Amino acid sequence: MTLSNSVALFTAMVALALLPSLSVMTVLARSAALGFFHGAATSLGIVAGDVLYILLAIYGLAFLTERMGGAILLIQYAGAAYLIWLGLSLWRSKSLTFDLKKPPKASLVSSFLAGFLLTVADQKVVLFYLGFFPAFVDIATLSIVDAGIVVAIATTAVGGVKLGYALIADRARFLLANAKTSRGMNLIAGAIMIGAGIAVLLRS
Repeated sequence: MTLSNSVALFTAMVALALLPSLSVMTVLARSAALGFFHGAATSLGIVAGDVLYILLAIYGLAFLTERMGGAILLIQYAGAAYLIWLGLSLWRSKSLTFDLKKPPKASLVSSFLAGFLLTVADQKVVLFYLGFFPAFVDIATLSIVDAGIVVAIATTAVGGVKLGYALIADRARFLLANAKTSRGMNLIAGAIMIGAGIAVLLRS
């Protein structure tokens, strides 16, 4: 890959990552409700899912997506169910205020899985990358080093933008630490998570 191609690819991926999407809403929801580290863990899960599909696209394994058929559908349903469960958990939360020293209990693994499952549940991502990358690189002649560069660019671009969103949401959380607004944020965050899960189901 040339330097100009790398810069162009990075710029395009940053622009795409900035667009409002289910992944952005999920990062905002987790970070606002549970803190920056949960937003960061969600971002990491999203990046991991993206890297998985990028590698599939780069090495021409898109046909496996079709052959996996039922397995892909199960992944979609599992991802959707998990997101809906996370949203319902926020709705059922008895904590009406954010304790800034002791945030609501939740596992960072659950936040990672929220981002990862949201990404891998949409098998169309690999098809998107198959159409996207040829504008910047020749996938057929891409070397292992070039593939590593593409993954690094995607990780930096997508991960950096999502972390920025997580930080913004976390700062907003500290500004809104009172009973009514925090309860409202839990309800909104829960609705976003449930909406994301329903959207995945509708796209299945």
